[in-house]
Amino acid sequence: MTAVAEGEVARGSKVLLREKQLGDAANDYRWRTDRELAYYDAARPFVSSFQEYLTLFQDELAYANPYRRSLAVEDLTGRHIGNAMYYNIDQMRGEAEIGITIGEREYWSQGYGAEAVGLLVRYLLTKKGFRRVHLKTLEWNQRARRCFEKAGFEEYGRSRRGGSDFILMEFRQEWLRPEEA
Repeated sequence: MTAVAEGEVARGSKVLLREKQLGDAANDYRWRTDRELAYYDAARPFVSSFQEYLTLFQDELAYANPYRRSLAVEDLTGRHIGNAMYYNIDQMRGEAEIGITIGEREYWSQGYGAEAVGLLVRYLLTKKGFRRVHLKTLEWNQRARRCFEKAGFEEYGRSRRGGSDFILMEFRQEWLRPEEA
């Protein structure tokens, strides 16, 4: 039997999701300041110093935001390879928006992201009681769209924000297979 990692939320055959730790700050900073990763997220890279980022990171750990949670994605050797988050939490409607970043490029296009997304969705729908999980992804980002489709998401609309076109996708609780529910 595999030992449970500190703060572990869910585990699959390739990755595990766990609560964030102070030791994650250096990787998070590296990924948040990476221009290519920011481009895939339709965002600007973080431009402040690591010390400023570390202060924000420590505050986020100490004072959890009830509308946003971020989890670390690790491979099964314990290497921190990315982050998965859920935010815009709406308890009344039973839904949340999700996002994922696999920051370590050697893990791209190998199923790590799809498994992490699937684990996060099932955690939110079965353990947190959400009825719907949704996301938006850049229209041109075919790799991300394939990842989300592989995890069971379906397109339900399109939007435009900040000069970018997005595909809106969702996963509903009733779509879970009986053994997952």
